[in-house]
Amino acid sequence: MIARQELAQMIDHTLLKPEATHEDVAALVDEGVVLGVYSVCVSPSMLSIDAKGLHVAAVCGFPSGAHKSSVKAEEAAQAVADGAEEIDMVINLGLAKAGDWVGVQADIAAVRAAAPRPIVLKVIIESAALTDDEIVSACQAAEAAGADFVKTSTGFHPAGGATVEAVALMKATVGDRLQIKASGGIRTLATAQAMIDAGATRLGMSASAAILAELG
Repeated sequence: MIARQELAQMIDHTLLKPEATHEDVAALVDEGVVLGVYSVCVSPSMLSIDAKGLHVAAVCGFPSGAHKSSVKAEEAAQAVADGAEEIDMVINLGLAKAGDWVGVQADIAAVRAAAPRPIVLKVIIESAALTDDEIVSACQAAEAAGADFVKTSTGFHPAGGATVEAVALMKATVGDRLQIKASGGIRTLATAQAMIDAGATRLGMSASAAILAELG
């Protein structure tokens, strides 16, 4: 079983509810500091927060991914200007389902160009909405476009969130060249551990306190 501090440092403590207020996000940060998490992940409009030493991630093209690439790029650039160190972008799922992997790669590349390293780029492929072959192709497109992570889910798609099977397939596709973030529906320590065992190196969670409490 993973140690509490090790798990905490794999967590993006997340609040992306549309109705979240600045006070809610400030409370998220305070809780994250107490828990010892790696980062907080928030909506771009919330980047005025004092992160109190935590890393800060913002979402981009969220949650549908159907925005124009130029809009995603501008959103990412503004988020970086506002203090985001990491960008979690959603791929264009319509292009993915149509098999237009050149288009998917170009969309990701536009955000990468707008948020160059050392900014960390995580690419949300919405794995529950994709076939296994599409998951592989999406990961390949993300790698070719210069992503640092592939991420399972937004947590908002009706198809569902992260699964152990999807994480394992993503890991088999990208190996150690990219990292993997599991997100969406991780509410117990057993689930978190299973995602890590399958290859996840980062976990997006809103239930961080309850999960870490299982470790004492």
